[in-house]
Amino acid sequence: MGIGASIFLIVVGAILTFAVDATVAGLDLDVVGWILMLAGVAGLVLFLYFWNRQRAARAVTTERRTYDDTGLPPA
Repeated sequence: MGIGASIFLIVVGAILTFAVDATVAGLDLDVVGWILMLAGVAGLVLFLYFWNRQRAARAVTTERRTYDDTGLPPA
């Protein structure tokens, strides 16, 4: 989940929780809104964690092999 999807879930959840005053039989829209907001925040935190982890500085090691090819072949 990217930044856009996370922010979208937070916005939709906030609209359902704070702005919608409708009733649906068997469904509490306030609870659905809070769940969507929490899912959006969790997705945003996870995205930022993994994004920051990929950009961390890493030690790069290189191995250089040299061959001594100055010897004469066997006679």
